[in-house]
Amino acid sequence: MFLRKGSKGDDVKRLQTRLALTVDGSFGPDTEIAVKTWQAQNNLAANGIVDDATWKKLFAVSSTGYDSDSLKGHIPDEIIAQISTIAAITNSLRLAHFLAQCAHESSSFTVVYENLNYSADGLKTTFPQYFPEPLNKVYARNPVKIGARVYADRMGNGDEASRDGYTFRGRGYIQLTGKSNYADFGKTVRANTVANPDLVATHYPLASAGYFFDSNNIWTICDGGSSDAVITDVTQKVNGGTNGLAERIEFFKKYYALLS
Repeated sequence: MFLRKGSKGDDVKRLQTRLALTVDGSFGPDTEIAVKTWQAQNNLAANGIVDDATWKKLFAVSSTGYDSDSLKGHIPDEIIAQISTIAAITNSLRLAHFLAQCAHESSSFTVVYENLNYSADGLKTTFPQYFPEPLNKVYARNPVKIGARVYADRMGNGDEASRDGYTFRGRGYIQLTGKSNYADFGKTVRANTVANPDLVATHYPLASAGYFFDSNNIWTICDGGSSDAVITDVTQKVNGGTNGLAERIEFFKKYYALLS
């Protein structure tokens, strides 16, 4: 194996997927920087060249404490390829908890944008403090206005008129939300997710979920074990309640059995 700046092809695509980069099959400056950063973090010569040693360590199973290949056919391949980029996932227990929450929050890894297309009744039920009668009818079926109001003046967003609330609405497998969170997450992946917030949905849906677990100290809860009580505790940190708990438990048991 020998990939460097200027290389092209399927191996470059696999490399870019592994490093959570834009997958275009062309080894350009961004890929080179990401490779150098990864090499430095993993005690390899940071020369930006993917030789056999770098490739082997990039895709090693033994260094992770879990065999992600056992998940093939159960979650998308592109997700499996990116799991090892999340440094805090060091064992099958953490991975099963993480994937269970992501699967539920994203409807089995199919949804990466928050759906704000509420009816008048939906607004009254979901956001009663923001849309009392008759305001719920004025805002109904207008996602831009709904997001702008619900998330205004918090999480680093401007007022309702700025529409930051819609611009920085939930994206990714665990719905990263708010301008401040977008800015902080962008620093971890070396991307300007404030200028281009759609990157969270299109390029970093899994990485942003990992950031959510990191910043909310959820990994230590995962370490508590595989009981329903622990899954409930993790769910409360992710959801703020226990919505969808039964499905989250089902997902966890499925993934943990595959990984064990």
